[in-house]
Amino acid sequence: MADAYDVIIIGGGSAGENVAGRTAPAGLSTAIVEAELVGGECSYWACMPSKALLRPGEALAAAKRVPAVRDAVTGSVDAARAMRARDAFASHWSDAGQEQWVASVGATLIRGWGRLDGEKRVVVEMADGSGSVELEANKAVVLATGSVAFVPPIEGLVEAEPWTSREVTSAKSVPESLIIIGGGVVGLEMAQAWKSLGTTEVTVLERRTPGDTPLFEPFALRAVVDSLEAQGVVFRFGCVVAAAARTDDGVSVTMDNDETLYAQELLVAAGRTGVVEGVGLETVGVDAQRYVRVNDHLQVEGVDGGWLYAVGDVNGRALLTHQGKYQARQAGDHIRGLDASAWADNGMVPAVVFTDPQIGSVGLTERAARERGLNIRAIEMGWPVAAAPLHGEHFTGGVKFIVDEDRRVLVGATFAGPEVGELTHAATIAIVGEVTLDRLWHATPSFPTLSEVWLRFLETYGL
Repeated sequence: MADAYDVIIIGGGSAGENVAGRTAPAGLSTAIVEAELVGGECSYWACMPSKALLRPGEALAAAKRVPAVRDAVTGSVDAARAMRARDAFASHWSDAGQEQWVASVGATLIRGWGRLDGEKRVVVEMADGSGSVELEANKAVVLATGSVAFVPPIEGLVEAEPWTSREVTSAKSVPESLIIIGGGVVGLEMAQAWKSLGTTEVTVLERRTPGDTPLFEPFALRAVVDSLEAQGVVFRFGCVVAAAARTDDGVSVTMDNDETLYAQELLVAAGRTGVVEGVGLETVGVDAQRYVRVNDHLQVEGVDGGWLYAVGDVNGRALLTHQGKYQARQAGDHIRGLDASAWADNGMVPAVVFTDPQIGSVGLTERAARERGLNIRAIEMGWPVAAAPLHGEHFTGGVKFIVDEDRRVLVGATFAGPEVGELTHAATIAIVGEVTLDRLWHATPSFPTLSEVWLRFLETYGL
């Protein structure tokens, strides 16, 4: 006989935890099924360890930009201490604290691999080898299985045993040389991190050109690339990787022009794919290829009765930890019977790339806004604010605002500069709140802060 719970969550990462954080305290019996570490990718192999690796180099660069203290800065980043700090931020890959949190909200943790087995039914292969158990949901099953690194079908790539985001953030030593396939967020951040930690040669291979990526505004990506190139990172844009191999000394990567590069390690940072295989979607009539399609309530499309939800990376809407948590809160509330939906996923998503300079963005790029057919005005500028020189010499980057002219509201904003990620939330509030520019004109930024760029933007706009 199956064990019954009101809500069964397959996947105990940050998204799964946040569903439980809404349903269990509300009195719904909730089970979380997790085979690996509770807390998921972000806690142990992504957000936390990667930022711990990035911060020392960022802090050192910030100090060196200030002329009055530059001569006092000697030496380089202590890689061993940085990796020990990384280990601490990743809780030494122990989820004991998260296990306690699950208990504190009144949810039940089941250690094992969960898969759907028909309507509202889940079978769990127990991690301790004791066999399987059957579960039945009274109200809802939530898929929170996350995503894994996408490894392109390149000849010899799998056999070359490349690093993915997991291995690169948990490495125990600094590689002498590193080739990175992919110039997205992971590729840029890890190029920055390992170069600052002492990797002599870092090469980034990207098939797109800086002006042809849908992820970033071109000016922002160029600011990061210029900074990394000044630090010695080599970028190869517009190149196609044809083959890879593991050698006696490391790895080799061959491009489609027959040029071959060599390094000690190879990182594949070519995107992610949702964990949709092996979770039993076929038992409920869902044919998912890379992601599971959901509506704004996070209910899986094509499943009658609305009992199956999917939150976080597995649905492909916004592969960001904070957005997965947002979806989880909305799904949890909807399961509770509240009128909740994840409407902010549709063009209002904030993100930060933690390089130096950082890229902070929210909403639509100019390209995306035009593709949606919006009547927009784009305003791009540098940093015409008094606070910029206070942060030191060579305050690089700039800002770009995208205005929907028909409604006179902001629909996109991008900031590029040292530590500008903290500016992103103000833009998020303006976009999500649909604050008109005439109203925004009365939100006076403090002087002298970087936020004064909002005033300069509105003045340039014509207010």
